[in-house]
Amino acid sequence: MTRPVLVIRPEPGNESTVSRARALGLDAIPLPLFAVRRLGWTRPGGAFDALLITSANAIHHGGAELCHLVHLPVWAVGAKSAAAARDAGFTVARTGSTGLADLLANAPPAKLLHLCGEDRIALTDWPGGTVMAVPVYHSVALEPLEPLASALSAAPLVMLHSPRAARHFADLAARCGADRAQLTLIAISPAVAEAAGADWERLAVAPQTGDEAMLELACALCRPSNECDR
Repeated sequence: MTRPVLVIRPEPGNESTVSRARALGLDAIPLPLFAVRRLGWTRPGGAFDALLITSANAIHHGGAELCHLVHLPVWAVGAKSAAAARDAGFTVARTGSTGLADLLANAPPAKLLHLCGEDRIALTDWPGGTVMAVPVYHSVALEPLEPLASALSAAPLVMLHSPRAARHFADLAARCGADRAQLTLIAISPAVAEAAGADWERLAVAPQTGDEAMLELACALCRPSNECDR
């Protein structure tokens, strides 16, 4: 019997991850610990060379102001954010495969407008380039303690997609009285793993940024002697 995989990210990402996990034969449990809400925001003045998108949520929750930016080429951190941008009518000029560092590697000098979440990791400029961050959405933390305690009783693998999610999960797990030594965490990056803290049964970091790498790792940890279904 395989261990279940607990997916705590907000919608619509939660449903997407759960669907991918189940397609691989994993027993995925959806339990969002955040809800994404749109922020009121105003398009900044000045000229920009491109739009930096590090989450599809920036497109999903950007609202009517996005139509004034559709002329800007998009630099997307990954395939999912690139697809969301294309669906909204944008032209995607650059797409990363392993995170922001990969996206900006060897990038030409540019002035970027970063549509982002209110809770984010600060970006440093690269030589010759600048980034103006404008929050367009935020994530509201949820506290479904009873459903979480029930899910954790099955000793699942827990997928963590952000440092904030890691910290919030660790806090709720403690409040549920969960035994860290019975829980394995899969972090999307080293920064997320650091935010989760110590003393877990196992804290594994995906070799690349993105759902695909996280789910492949989940397969290996859930069923070490079997391959994922294709």
